[in-house]
Amino acid sequence: MEKVRIGIIGIGGMGTSHAKNIVAGKVPNAELTAVCDINAERLEWAKQSFGDRVQRFDQADAFFQSQAFDAVLVATTHYDHPGLAIQALNYGYHTLIEKPAGVYTKAVREMNEVAQQSDKVFAIMYNQRTNPVYQKLKDLIDSGELGDLKRSIWIITNWYRPQSYYDAGGWRATWSGEGGGVLLNQDPHQLDLWQWMYGMPKRVRAFMSFGKYHNIEVEDDVTAYVEYENGATGLFVTTTGEAPGTNRLEVSGDRGKVVIEDDKLTFWRLRVSEREFNREFKGGFGSPECWKCEIPTPGDNSQHIGIMNDWVNAILHGTKLIAPGVEGIKGLTISNAMHLSAWTDSWVDIPFDEDLFYEKLKERIDQSTFKKNVHNVTLDVSGTH
Repeated sequence: MEKVRIGIIGIGGMGTSHAKNIVAGKVPNAELTAVCDINAERLEWAKQSFGDRVQRFDQADAFFQSQAFDAVLVATTHYDHPGLAIQALNYGYHTLIEKPAGVYTKAVREMNEVAQQSDKVFAIMYNQRTNPVYQKLKDLIDSGELGDLKRSIWIITNWYRPQSYYDAGGWRATWSGEGGGVLLNQDPHQLDLWQWMYGMPKRVRAFMSFGKYHNIEVEDDVTAYVEYENGATGLFVTTTGEAPGTNRLEVSGDRGKVVIEDDKLTFWRLRVSEREFNREFKGGFGSPECWKCEIPTPGDNSQHIGIMNDWVNAILHGTKLIAPGVEGIKGLTISNAMHLSAWTDSWVDIPFDEDLFYEKLKERIDQSTFKKNVHNVTLDVSGTH
């Protein structure tokens, strides 16, 4: 195989962007050969944009049966991701899914089981993993440069969205259409990065407001506190209702702290660890010697194109994925635990009761203003993010 033939299912906002990037040659070892969408206007756009060199399908089954491609990129509404990925893998296609991995972990766990039994390359569009700033912080943590971790605080409030954003799509910001709000739409990348760099928490206590700043039924303001096995703690604050917002991540360990803000990484490095200083210093008031270091983060922040090239290279050459699809369940686990904590007004341990989560979600789906059968994988495949 010299080039990977790609079919995209869902050519709304993200699917359209991916299609344009492939056709523009930004993924050199791939070619776009098919698209699928139930929206006739989107298929007409594909015809006008790509002509007959790209096949068009209006039904998922016909798309998968066509064998017009080697690999599938799933860029649909959230509930569809696990079911369509399972179909793609079962038909023998390499598969890349958009974020989030799904809405609830039970469905994503089933998807992962299918992927692990398959010999196909399965990836997820966690494009923030290509950012050299976060890669460097992960390196500092993994190498022990920060020492034993103590605390992380992520304030990610620069997701401002006006009411018109939500009004533009009937499925958006509804329990039955999207499955959640800021945590499911805007924050999957940050929740993934949080666990990718820092690890999974052992329990969560979250506080949420639903429709606090907008006329929506899902969460648009979240403050969550987490605890880790080693005693470290974390705080995650997010909203779509603040302007101007902040994107600031601070991670503290016993050898200093790192702050990422404005795409810059600053390391306040202790000459000796705080724990060692605490044991040995006898002078009363004092603190460890600290050096402020501006850490260079060279490299290409290739984002979506980087993930697609990474996936294609793994298909062609067997290289290791930067964002394996099976890891999508981790950030979603944190998100689901946050929702369950808010819904039950209590602490939630990880792993949590997936049946209870789905029961609580189903209650909200049944009361949702957007009525659609969310259990059928032939849902609307024209989702945008």
